[in-house]
Parts: sequence; C-alpha cells; structure tokens
Amino acid sequence: MRVAIAGAGAVGRSIAAELLENGHQVLLIDNDPRAIKIDSVPRAEWLLADACEIASLDEAGLNNCHVVVASSGDDKVNLVVSLLAKTEYGVPRVVARINHPNNEWLFNESWGVDVAVSTPRLLSALVEEAVSVGDLVRLMTFRQGQANLVELTLAEDAPVVGQRAGSVPWPTDAALVAILREGRVLVPTADDPLEAGDELLFVANQEVEQELAHLLSQH
Repeated sequence: MRVAIAGAGAVGRSIAAELLENGHQVLLIDNDPRAIKIDSVPRAEWLLADACEIASLDEAGLNNCHVVVASSGDDKVNLVVSLLAKTEYGVPRVVARINHPNNEWLFNESWGVDVAVSTPRLLSALVEEAVSVGDLVRLMTFRQGQANLVELTLAEDAPVVGQRAGSVPWPTDAALVAILREGRVLVPTADDPLEAGDELLFVANQEVEQELAHLLSQH
C-alpha cells in the first residue's frame, strides 16, 4: 500500500517505521522543519508542507494513496486532513488520531474518518479487558456509530458456556470473529463449543452491544 501520514512527530514516525518494515510505501508530511528528521525514517518519503492545504496534498499525490493517517498532535488538523483526504481525493481508508477524548464525537464519517484511534480510550479499554470477566469491553471503533470491536471473557456461569457457537442466537449486526483460548486464536465455526474463560471478540453495531452483553452474561 501507499500510505500518507500527516504529522511527522514521534507517533507519525513510529507508524511510518512499522509500515515500512511491513513492505508498504510511506510519505510523511509536516509543516514544521524541526519535524523533518529524515535520518530517523530514511526509507520514507518526506514532504515539508501544510497538510491542511489542497496544494500540499496535490503535491503529496494523495489521489494515489490507499490510506491516509492523520497523526498530528492537533485534533483540528487531523479532522481537516481527514475530510480533505476523503472528500477531495477519495482515499479509501482514513485513520485519525484523537488527542483529546472530549473531541471523540467529532471523529466520524461526517469528517471523513473511517477509524478513529484515541490513546486514552484504548489504554483504558485494554486495562478493562485485562481485568474484566463477564463484562463487554469496547476495544476499537470502526466508522463511529456503525461498528465496534468488542470483547467479553466468559464467566464460569455464563449461560452460553457449553453451547456450540452456531446454536447461540447472536443479535443481528453482531459477528463472532475470534475466540482466544489458552494462548491460541481460533476462527470460530458453528460446531465450536464455548468454554468458560474464552475471550470472545465481536464486530458489532453499537446499537446491539447491550443485547449482546445481556445474552453473554445473564444469569
């Protein structure tokens, strides 16, 4: 993939290094000369420019990018970059960093954001996921308000323990995508039994999360 990253700070550079390691093409964009640290990610392309300006994005060739990552430390910048990437250049995938949790409600498809990543929310979710049994934990949002990645660890007395995955009446708009069991990742089939201690990962519409939680934890 060709990926443009707006914001060449520590976060942007770390993302770039990881993507390059995985064989992707990466362009880092920043308007601060101090952020242009070419030696830190030498295999990346670099552009000293304002990613909020159409002329800069034309120069960056955003129309040829598969993904744009808005990773600056300024939420306003990230929203503008996301909107331009989606509406002016039709970038298929736009990922935006949320710096301040109070701004989370803005990062949705209205602003061109496909996936919003909030570090405080992600960290708190991972803490909850590590200590919660029987409670549904939201790990990540895809196209806010449409689908979330959620997790629940089955308690000993969960009503679905012992049932086959295919026999459980999962809510519409909720899909069981993985079972984590004793260090293994299982792709669930209809015949797989659910066991106490299983960590279940779902992609689910936000509107059915409460129904899903009730199904998995009612007594």
